[in-house]
Amino acid sequence: MSNKKRPFNSILIANRGEIACRVMRTARATGLRTIAVYSDADAAAPHVGLADDAVRIGPAPVAESYLKVDAIIEAAKARDAGAVHPGYGFLSENAAFAKACADAGIVFIGPPAEAIDLMGDKAKAKRRMIEAGVPCVPGYQGEDQRDATLLKEAEDIGFPIMVKAAAGGGGRGMRLVEKQSDLASAIGTARSEAENAFGSGDLILEKAIVEPRHVEIQVFADRHGNVVHFGERDCSVQRRHQKVLEEAPSPAMTPELRRAMGEAAVNAARDINYVGAGTVEFLLDQSGEFYFLEMNTRLQVEHPVTEMVTGLDLVAMQIAVAQGERLPVSQDDVSFNGHAIEARLYAEDVAAGFLPATGPIDLWAPASGAGVRIDAGIATGGMVSPYYDPMLAKVIAHGATRDEARRRLVSALKETALFGVTSNRQFLIDALERPAFISGSATTAFVAEAFSEKDLMLTPLTNEAAIAAALLLYGNARGKACASAAAVSPALLGWSSATKIATPFRFEQGDRTVSVTVTPQTDSGFLVNIDEDTVVTTIASLADNKAILTIDGARLGVLFNFPDDDARIQISVEGQDFDLANLNAVYASAAGDGAGAGVITAPMHGQLVDLFVTTGDSVKQGDRLAVLEAMKMQHELTADIDGEVSAIQFEPGVQVTADALLLEIAEQKD
Repeated sequence: MSNKKRPFNSILIANRGEIACRVMRTARATGLRTIAVYSDADAAAPHVGLADDAVRIGPAPVAESYLKVDAIIEAAKARDAGAVHPGYGFLSENAAFAKACADAGIVFIGPPAEAIDLMGDKAKAKRRMIEAGVPCVPGYQGEDQRDATLLKEAEDIGFPIMVKAAAGGGGRGMRLVEKQSDLASAIGTARSEAENAFGSGDLILEKAIVEPRHVEIQVFADRHGNVVHFGERDCSVQRRHQKVLEEAPSPAMTPELRRAMGEAAVNAARDINYVGAGTVEFLLDQSGEFYFLEMNTRLQVEHPVTEMVTGLDLVAMQIAVAQGERLPVSQDDVSFNGHAIEARLYAEDVAAGFLPATGPIDLWAPASGAGVRIDAGIATGGMVSPYYDPMLAKVIAHGATRDEARRRLVSALKETALFGVTSNRQFLIDALERPAFISGSATTAFVAEAFSEKDLMLTPLTNEAAIAAALLLYGNARGKACASAAAVSPALLGWSSATKIATPFRFEQGDRTVSVTVTPQTDSGFLVNIDEDTVVTTIASLADNKAILTIDGARLGVLFNFPDDDARIQISVEGQDFDLANLNAVYASAAGDGAGAGVITAPMHGQLVDLFVTTGDSVKQGDRLAVLEAMKMQHELTADIDGEVSAIQFEPGVQVTADALLLEIAEQKD
């Protein structure tokens, strides 16, 4: 490749989400003009607003937008972009795209097309690495792809064995086979998956390394023949072969191992005339032997942990190298400071097997603090669509020691509010607090070994309903009162001239329904009855979407949001999220609209003085149900339908608010 400098003053970022935002920040800091591309689904996305200019490239599906080479090249030409940064994913490892940029006279901020093509094929890459003397896992990477050949080669390699798509990554087209009888089926499914995902059904076979660590080396090369490495990242914590937590340095690393692994990675990059940022991935077995896995010819998702321990800006270096500049550091200049850990925040339903989730972003309020960095591409009011990767943000923490970084990351995750779409935030916190991770002994088997199916289910907190009720009564009511009155004392909220008013709530999340009654005791203290239990709840502080509460004396930090006024409340306690429908508000609204047959609510503030039915009683329309006393007058409440009393919220003697749900009648069916 020519050493000629190729200056440019504008960059089109051929990507979306957090990586597009991250590249733009550095590009603009270096004085470059930034150009975004977007699909119809991303017209209002944060990366579009952050850029100096933006170009629509097509409909929402990736094949019609972010993977459409011609559309991106035309966008770059139309906006006179001097360079294209591909980010990661999409076209970042597409040799044809890199060549199309070069043919159009646009600088591709990445390696040569030849290097992308070579390392993008696992079979070709492995053959080349064997020739270069890089340690490789024993296996088969031949061109003969007949099933019979693969079956025979597998016998020679021995089981367990990995079947992998030669052209792929990200766990697609990959199968672990424990015994010979399962191999033929695994080959068939892996080949089909690979053809659908990558357009090639070619496979390779590798000896399965039992419970290895996944350790990768960050390499960088310029156009002048200089190649250095910036140490390793440990990416062993994965689910479905997708990374979840990454850290630098690796807990398993020694100076000798880093030297050997670093030299192997540098030799691999040098052998293929590499330019720019790349990552050479290895499997590290329990004896300390390491084996080449693959090379990612792009910037990695987890590059921030390397930046935090080295003090380098890898995107700035990518841009400089693409301009024809020499690397700013030699191998001897590279040093490491402290420890960094990254957590990938995904929109996914952990309890459903980590299935991707979609939905609104009702509130996004990332944490901040010493040693904390958050790279995100979302904003409050946005929508997580089904068209793109479910990763929403990366939460990264740095510390002088590994445990300091871990603790900071746990705190940052707990203090980050993400309401609306289901996320893996609680799972990330749990993983960081598992003994195997704390000790630094986690391998690629960590998730399977450390988490049972029950661990991955949402575990209700005993007091979440009490917290929700207190916040609705105090936080939401206080806001409404203050907004509609010139002056109101918080002590008057929930006050009546007779006795304290008991406010009922019924919360629903999924298939769970919890009944709660809240009676104010002080201006910010409440007696809360939850089904059969009673707790004392006090709101110590309330600001924006954060609150400090005590539950029977135990202090808790809570994040909260009211997405639909008082009809729903979203809370997060210690990182566990709840999205609770306030059924009483829904019923009250329905009753106000003339609907809600069988839903008996209080017509005004008052005291429930008598109750004539119990749960399970059959009633007819017009039957007396209860008596409510207000303003020294008694009001009879009667059944509005024939049916059976299905729920009673209060016992006689309590004060209730207007529109409070008193009881329900299940309609009698003919």
